[in-house]
Amino acid sequence: MLTIFWDNRFLRFLLVGALNTAFGYSVFALFIYAGLHYSLAAFLGTAVGVMFNFKSTGRIVFGNRDDRRIFRFVAVYGVVYLVNVLALKLLAAAGMNLYAAGAVLLLPLAALSFFLNKTLVFQGER
Repeated sequence: MLTIFWDNRFLRFLLVGALNTAFGYSVFALFIYAGLHYSLAAFLGTAVGVMFNFKSTGRIVFGNRDDRRIFRFVAVYGVVYLVNVLALKLLAAAGMNLYAAGAVLLLPLAALSFFLNKTLVFQGER
């Protein structure tokens, strides 16, 4: 059963994504707790997480070690960041707590990230 799970790229993405998400969300929450504006907290969480995510996603999910793809990867996360900040703004304006809003956005942002990475960064990889 573990082999079936590991042979599926999307399932590997979810596993690695859970680790990456926990890391990135922890950084985001830490900066919110420190009193930073949500847009700066999201930016710093994204920036710190991108380097960690690039290696883990590239190697484990897509079997790629080409560091030259970092620029496309960063561009993808730039798009994900902008979507995140816009959604945080909308949810905060609707009265949602920023911690909850960040948590609610985790799965939709993960799906967006997988799609963009698969089609724009690591296209054609295992």
